[in-house]
Amino acid sequence: MSISFQQVQQYLPGFSSELQQEMAEHATLMEIPAGTEILREGQYVKVIPIVLTGVVKVVAHFEEKELLLYYIEPKESCVMSFSASLKNEPSRINAQTEEDSLVMLLPVEKVARWVREYPPINQLFYQQYNQRYSELLDTINHLLFNRLDQRVYNYLLEKTKLKGEKVLQIKHRQIAAELGTVGEVVTRGLETS
Repeated sequence: MSISFQQVQQYLPGFSSELQQEMAEHATLMEIPAGTEILREGQYVKVIPIVLTGVVKVVAHFEEKELLLYYIEPKESCVMSFSASLKNEPSRINAQTEEDSLVMLLPVEKVARWVREYPPINQLFYQQYNQRYSELLDTINHLLFNRLDQRVYNYLLEKTKLKGEKVLQIKHRQIAAELGTVGEVVTRGLETS
């Protein structure tokens, strides 16, 4: 579905009216139900998402394990998709909606031009790169120096904050997958803590 100039202004007020108008002309708006895969490893990126409402989970697969990389929250985009699209390389990640989401999809060919013509859009992606790099350092720190029970605790804290809920409906298997381990290890860690 199309997106109006007023909607672009509402969700992305920091951009110039010229860029907002271009986005309204070329972007599409998509309502995506929770649990929907929106990008698979190996696919070429044709559109760059900006999450307007909801949350998208970005994971990487290593052998048969899945590792949670980051969540894309409202007014954020996916730096891995941005990078892959500019280089015309296949995606190295999978992305799935964590909850019902409203996403603005920007055509790659337009974004390539917009980053040259409208410098404020670069700020969005620079901020995302900085944020994701900081999160990566935190993840490495947790992997190296925290016990699994502490990692599970931090994961659950982040998940409750992200969802805005105090009670989560989540299986040990999902926690394990997103932490890059196996369900039995998570179960043992929770039993001993």
